[in-house]
Amino acid sequence: MKIAIFGLAITSSWGNGHATTYRALCHALHKRGHRIVFFEHNLEWYQNNRDLPDPDYCDVQIFERWNDILPRVRAELKDTDVAVVGSYFPDGIAALDEVLESNVPFKAFYDIDTPITVAALEQQGRTDYLLKRHLPELDIYFSFTGGPMVQKLENEFDISFAVPLYCSFDPERYHELPPVPRFECDLSYMGTYAPDRQPKIDELFCGPARLLPHNKFILAGPQYPKSILWPGNVERIMHLDPCYHAALYSSSGLVLNVTRRDMVLAGFSPSVRLFESAACAATIVSDNWPGLDSFFVPGQEILLALGSDDVMRYLSDYDRAELRRIGRAAQARVLGKHTSDIRALEFEQAVEESGDRVIGASGDLRTKSSGACP
Repeated sequence: MKIAIFGLAITSSWGNGHATTYRALCHALHKRGHRIVFFEHNLEWYQNNRDLPDPDYCDVQIFERWNDILPRVRAELKDTDVAVVGSYFPDGIAALDEVLESNVPFKAFYDIDTPITVAALEQQGRTDYLLKRHLPELDIYFSFTGGPMVQKLENEFDISFAVPLYCSFDPERYHELPPVPRFECDLSYMGTYAPDRQPKIDELFCGPARLLPHNKFILAGPQYPKSILWPGNVERIMHLDPCYHAALYSSSGLVLNVTRRDMVLAGFSPSVRLFESAACAATIVSDNWPGLDSFFVPGQEILLALGSDDVMRYLSDYDRAELRRIGRAAQARVLGKHTSDIRALEFEQAVEESGDRVIGASGDLRTKSSGACP
């Protein structure tokens, strides 16, 4: 298949979780024989922090203005099999209008921010990247959130086919490494600042750091206000290049996962960092949310923290062998369920099923797409 993707970012992972998600999926789809064109708006903060300017598994088209790239978009769509517009794509509304008016056989939206999108649609009838009127025209609505949200999308928003397409990790890039002295620590956390997430960071990360002044803590991620006073034993890394992610996870005694409020309320919304750190056999301490136990078995593959006391207990009372066992169990789980190769296959299967739904049992998928999957 030829696949055209309109996404927030693939060339820069600075301050966003979209890039590593797109990289893993596109790389896996490319390995399965698909051709990918990726359109990315040239945003200033990504332009100055490109850690993968020219991926070899897709043709990246970076543009300044939508009207300037529009002739190229139309030319590419002429022989595209699947067109995907992603959440937070800066020209999402224009891109969806163009895709939905085209003759592309399969037209999809990839929502990496489903709870936020749904809340905006309910309250305002639109987002900056998607309008309510687009929804009935989509062939596939890929959602980062599973569980009851999938039925909600179909039942309340007139979407013909909603399917989970969770984040994933590329095993070639995320795997266990020997500890690296630079990143060795008792507890690490990686994530961009978010106001709704910060109270949990204060409790689950900063609280234990203050009570354990001789332990080392690392927090990596941009956009944290200068007004935040970090404990003296917390090392701040403003932005960690993805090439070092596996080293940090592999060198951390524990890795903290904290989920944004909208994702907690919706449930079934695992973050990409959750799977990436598990792939490195990291022992994860996470806040709890509905559906988490469908991805990891609490106590066996992941540790849950309701408050700082739980984190303190894991840091002080669990021996290294037990923590290693939990990390390895999490690694086995994600290798079996959440690799980028598995996501690429799920992507293909959704395209096939969408064709079956449109054409019906007596039809032929080839009339919808000239050979959707190899």
